[in-house]
Amino acid sequence: MAVFFTSDTHFGDPRVLRVDKRPFKTIPEHDEALLANWNEVVSPDDEVWHLGDFARADNLERIDELLDRLYGRKHLVTGNNDGPTTLAAKGWASVQAYAELHLDDRDLVLCHYPFRTWHSMSKGWIDLHGHSHGRLSHKTRQYDVGVDVWDYRPVTLSTILGSRLHRWKSTS
Repeated sequence: MAVFFTSDTHFGDPRVLRVDKRPFKTIPEHDEALLANWNEVVSPDDEVWHLGDFARADNLERIDELLDRLYGRKHLVTGNNDGPTTLAAKGWASVQAYAELHLDDRDLVLCHYPFRTWHSMSKGWIDLHGHSHGRLSHKTRQYDVGVDVWDYRPVTLSTILGSRLHRWKSTS
């Protein structure tokens, strides 16, 4: 089982085409591409931590359909665009505003928002976040896991920590 991280998928949200200039002509094209990209890297037995802003939808059936189609056991760390419908969906293994995780001999702080400081920062803990869509400058041990940074797909911790491209795009 592998563990993946992602955020800011914004399924069903037309603003991402305009504001974030995502390379898709329509929201249905966007959503299908993100679904396909997710399922290319995540297997049904993997775990995915989604760090907020999953979808813009008031339709519980649509949220449930998206979660059913996406591989893996999914955890949501809530973002500012995750409404009651997203939080109530049955496809989440857990829902919380903040999480701490020990993975691959590393301690992680998970939140939708990037922190200036975080728990045990001075002891080497790593902050994974979303929200900024790759627009913030680098800060040591802090990484934006949003789809805008990672070719519209979830990524593993080893990919995050090993990527030169991401070090350039890493956030503060």
